[in-house]
Amino acid sequence: MIKRFFDKPLGAWFAGLSWGRARPTVRVKQLEERDRFRMRKHFLSLNNDDRLLRFGTVLPDEQVIAYVGKINFERDTIYGVYNRVFKLVAVGHLAFAPKPQQGSADPVTVKEKVAEFGVSVLAIARGQGIGSKLFQRAAIHCRNADVDTLYMQCLSSNQTMMHIAKKAGMEIHREYGEADAYLRLPPPSPGTVMQEALEEQFATIDYTLKATNRAAAKLFER
Repeated sequence: MIKRFFDKPLGAWFAGLSWGRARPTVRVKQLEERDRFRMRKHFLSLNNDDRLLRFGTVLPDEQVIAYVGKINFERDTIYGVYNRVFKLVAVGHLAFAPKPQQGSADPVTVKEKVAEFGVSVLAIARGQGIGSKLFQRAAIHCRNADVDTLYMQCLSSNQTMMHIAKKAGMEIHREYGEADAYLRLPPPSPGTVMQEALEEQFATIDYTLKATNRAAAKLFER
């Protein structure tokens, strides 16, 4: 599905809509400054095993708080998935950096920058394809931003990330218990531009409805 998504993103997106299905469509929303508080709650709720898989080490709470506090929403792109009670159950961090300097005649990319993707999904939301959906959204954004190389770095024991990487056709290198994977992305197209715009528009509507329902529920709880 992911490879088809890269080949024909708009068609794959329409085919993936879940009208009339039991499982709802995963809506991936680009996060903003107003979401930082819920992002902090999300990462702090990760147990030690999940923090190890997400960060490569078991970060204590103070370092998790510092990480969230330093996220630059103007430089990087952050995605999130909210559940029906407006809880942030998944976060994808797409970080951009200048292309690495290579001594070989075959550089990693001719573009000015590359991107690295990291994702975390709470246990209550796993098994729904959320991680793959976050990755697809990040890849489409990279294409539209003229970035042709997307990296993921994680522990080799992180089976979820390894599955996402293999499913996407990423080239994976393992060494000393860690894995580096990268994916060459095709250039943007009118379909990718429209697909990203539609994704964000639907996600914004979903976000607003869930936020409104949560606010109304809090009023009745008083």
